[in-house]
Amino acid sequence: MSLPPPPLPLSGVALFLDFDGTLAPIAADPDAVFLPEGGAEILRALSAKLGGALALISGRDVRDLSARVPADVWRAGGHGLEICAPGEKPEAQAVAAPQTLADAVNAIADSVEGARVEPKGEVLALHYRAAPEAGPALQAAMEKLIAGVDGYILQPGKMVLEAKPVHANKGITLTRLLDRPPFAGLTPVMAGDDATDEDAMEEAIALGGYGVKVGPGDSHAAYGLKNPAAVWRWLEAAAQ
Repeated sequence: MSLPPPPLPLSGVALFLDFDGTLAPIAADPDAVFLPEGGAEILRALSAKLGGALALISGRDVRDLSARVPADVWRAGGHGLEICAPGEKPEAQAVAAPQTLADAVNAIADSVEGARVEPKGEVLALHYRAAPEAGPALQAAMEKLIAGVDGYILQPGKMVLEAKPVHANKGITLTRLLDRPPFAGLTPVMAGDDATDEDAMEEAIALGGYGVKVGPGDSHAAYGLKNPAAVWRWLEAAAQ
């Protein structure tokens, strides 16, 4: 069992947070996931105490993410394909994945009852939480498909398989944000629950910061929290 993270310092630190599985429990229907009551206020207060150096980095499309979190914090959607500064509205339309790829991923999903595709701009997420026994077959089919698509990789996650551009990477996003104000020169802290978050945690550690793993599983992080409720207790303590 990982140690709980230390109290979050309010100076010299840049805080990066995943959304699904970290700030909100994962649900079978991604559209049903929202921040808990009071969560937006905690994020705003903590962002202010950190001098604005708080960013949410999510696999969700930035338009979707922005509808679920405060607009006055940094938001990076699509694993960082699009970034919005506080108060900035996302572009009205996302850049879509190639139609031939979308058609092929939908065909794979249609072959399994309970599987569904969530378009997230250039990212395509194939969810199989309602058909977990089909996971290995779906992954094999997706691996075969993505092997023939230039510029795309397959990212397995918790009951999801994501076809995403090679540059859609939370680690790359964390380092990009650290190159600009108000994050520049600060020590990064990254909290997340899934495989995509490990890239960002690894970068945070390499840059002298640390990671916080939410939930069970192997991780680069030295610290861990049991679930999103524990994450909120940690954040609220710093925001007060």
